[in-house]
Amino acid sequence: MVDGTIFVGLCRLREYPMDQEGKVEEEQPSASHSNPALSSDHKDSSSLCAELSPLEDIIFVDKQAVEKLTNGLISHYLPDLQNSKRALQELTQNQGILLDTLDQEITKFRECNSLLDMHSLFTEAKIYHNKLVSIRKEMMMLHEKTTKLKKRALKLQQQRQKEALEKEQQREKELERERQLTAKPAKRT
Repeated sequence: MVDGTIFVGLCRLREYPMDQEGKVEEEQPSASHSNPALSSDHKDSSSLCAELSPLEDIIFVDKQAVEKLTNGLISHYLPDLQNSKRALQELTQNQGILLDTLDQEITKFRECNSLLDMHSLFTEAKIYHNKLVSIRKEMMMLHEKTTKLKKRALKLQQQRQKEALEKEQQREKELERERQLTAKPAKRT
């Protein structure tokens, strides 16, 4: 179905014939326009035009007029559309540049965060290294103390063994002395 405005426009084209250049031929004032009977015919033709089917209207349209109207419409809107296209391309290009810049900044922030993380890791590693050094010193000190205690224990053990040996020797001497002091019964001969 044809839009009403196009249909009315086509009917008007039928009412006002065009010349070869697509201009509407102006009708010269004539007696037919002053005659009310003819003007009623004009109204009848417009009502008739409104009743015609769209196919019949297309038959009466001049192809050159359509082409010229199309070219005029294109020449009227094309520069604005091309400017808009250029502006959109420039905006798209700028948006791409901004996206790349944003990606670079995000990468920098990530690197900064990773550097901060690395810095905290190094600080933490330093703290743990200091703890390990202090534990090692404590272990070495404890090792020295245990070594000294082992030597002392060994000396004490040797001294006790010596004392026990001396006591044993003294006891044997006392037993020997007691044996010697004990009276011996004389032997009868």
